[in-house]
Amino acid sequence: MKRAALLAVPLTLLLPAVAVASGNKHVEVSATPRPVEVVPLPCFPSGKLTLGMTNTGRKPTIADMRISGEPELTLSRRQFSSYLPVGQLVKAPLEVTVPRGTAPATYGVDLSVGREHLRVPISVQPVPRRDNVLLGEQAVASSTHGNMRLCGGVDGNADSAQWGASGWHDATKGVFPDTYGVDFVAPVTVGRVVLQTLDSARYPASVMGIRDFDVQVRSAGTWTTVGEVRSNVQGNVTVTFAPRPVDAVQLVSRDSNDHGYSRIVELEAYSS
Repeated sequence: MKRAALLAVPLTLLLPAVAVASGNKHVEVSATPRPVEVVPLPCFPSGKLTLGMTNTGRKPTIADMRISGEPELTLSRRQFSSYLPVGQLVKAPLEVTVPRGTAPATYGVDLSVGREHLRVPISVQPVPRRDNVLLGEQAVASSTHGNMRLCGGVDGNADSAQWGASGWHDATKGVFPDTYGVDFVAPVTVGRVVLQTLDSARYPASVMGIRDFDVQVRSAGTWTTVGEVRSNVQGNVTVTFAPRPVDAVQLVSRDSNDHGYSRIVELEAYSS
């Protein structure tokens, strides 16, 4: 019995011709929008850039974009590498944040591929006046699911339809209580807390929202329960109490209507 001979084919014959961009003159660099505005609060919506590389050469290529910024800026990535087909724009996101107290001014993010270079202005704005004292402040939680952002519950987006991209839920399915709130850097007067739990056409609050919860405030290291809600089926719930100076606010979720996760679209607090 004869065995069929295997024909060895060089791997290079099976792959399209690809150049590696090293000083490549045929890669255009782009970023939108320009300029980007950011606010120096830890959980305020970050400045979002869409980075782009376009191969204007005759062959596909592989390119590495180097990303750097001034010391005041915190960048979500330092490199963007991709295979670039001819004539196609390839995109990647970049988030830019700045620490609390950063002076309002225009800073810069530098993007480079080989000899191509682009500087993107980043405009740091003053902290705006906020009636909702939780907006953009540092969120704290008992746990955060890996698909969610810790800041998602205090980023100003109360649209349940966007909860997956701009909301919060815990990481301990079926285990309660869960906590979510904000620590202030200095005492703030609070007399009203508003919870927007998940409530959309697809996922109504009576099915997916938080059912039982307490609202607590902290002063001089002591937590005080200022509101208790049980058997809730509403998406938006307001708890009011005598205004007082506090250094933290938190929601203690004791159960959800599906007994799964504690889901928050937005948590807000006001002085009165």
